[in-house]
Amino acid sequence: MLKSLLFYFPVSGVKTYIFLPPLFSFVLSFFCATGGVSGAFLLLPFQVSILHFVSPSVSATNHLFNIIAIPGGVYRYYREKRFYYPLTLIITIGTFPGVVIGYFLRISYFQDLKNFKLLVGSVLLFIGLKLLYDLFFPKKETSFSPEPVKTLKFNICTLQFEYAGKIYSLNTYLLSLIAFLIGVVGGIYGIGGGAVMAPLLLAFFQIPPYIFAGATLFGTFLTSILGVIIYTLGGHGPDFLLGFLFGLGGFFGIYLGAKYQKKFPQRIIRLILTFILLYISLQYIYKFFNS
Repeated sequence: MLKSLLFYFPVSGVKTYIFLPPLFSFVLSFFCATGGVSGAFLLLPFQVSILHFVSPSVSATNHLFNIIAIPGGVYRYYREKRFYYPLTLIITIGTFPGVVIGYFLRISYFQDLKNFKLLVGSVLLFIGLKLLYDLFFPKKETSFSPEPVKTLKFNICTLQFEYAGKIYSLNTYLLSLIAFLIGVVGGIYGIGGGAVMAPLLLAFFQIPPYIFAGATLFGTFLTSILGVIIYTLGGHGPDFLLGFLFGLGGFFGIYLGAKYQKKFPQRIIRLILTFILLYISLQYIYKFFNS
């Protein structure tokens, strides 16, 4: 009976069960959305290593997943008044040009699967180590507040706001520069950059996930639109059917993940993601140096 559910995707050359892409992306996105990321950073290794989709179009398909999957989560954050526009604007302005540069690097230097897997492994290792550090040296997290973020100052130099009785101040130049560099990596990888930006905002800027989750998701959504356009114009368009199925599962996963973010045990999520990330990243890096 299962054989009747096998489907061949001609664009990517992938042959798999028709239910597997949406099921995998649903579970992945549900857990990742609680941290303000779509799950695309783990979806790409799944496509490369499990489905054997290795052409540059895999990055475009990852971007397409973000476009379809993310709106549900963004809507949920907006509905609950947890969508902070100034932070979203800073992130988006920085990542947009980086995505363009990332595309040209993907079709040149990172066309070689060996180099591409080293990049993927390095990105995942960074995220995994950050999560591991947080598990052993947890910081006192700001408790969730039903009150919206109050902007105190916002210009080209500084963003200052108040949340849960605490004042936060960010250098917009520095944050935009970091967003640009992350955009380059995201453009190559096909993740939009949210998976890298979220740990940085949490670790180095001490911003609670309740504030940045909506911003990083929406920034990833916008940069992924640009990513799909650039890859398609360059002749490396996504596998639209495969991307749609991934996105369909991701849409419901992200929506529910955003809904239950306040109730879900963050430590358990981080523990599961940490072990998955470290395992995949070390496998990719090991294969690079032993091939």
